[in-house]
Amino acid sequence: MKKFLLLISFISTLCFAKADYSEMSTQELIAIMGYVKESNKKDFIRELNSRVPTMSSQERKQYQKNLKKLKK
Repeated sequence: MKKFLLLISFISTLCFAKADYSEMSTQELIAIMGYVKESNKKDFIRELNSRVPTMSSQERKQYQKNLKKLKK
C-alpha cells in the first residue's frame, strides 16, 4: 500500500511540474518508470542511466523488471 501511495504522489508530481530527476532517489526513479511523459523521457532516461553503475543488486533487479515499461 505504501508503494502504491508513493507511486501516486510521484505521478502527480510529474503531471504538475517538470521533474528534476537528479533530486529523486534511485528507488523513486525506478518506481516511476513507464509513467514519465514523452516530453520528459529523454531527461529521465539520461538520469536513470547515470545511476545504473551505482545501483544495489536489489535496485538493479527492480530496474530490469521495470525496463520493459520504459520502452513502451
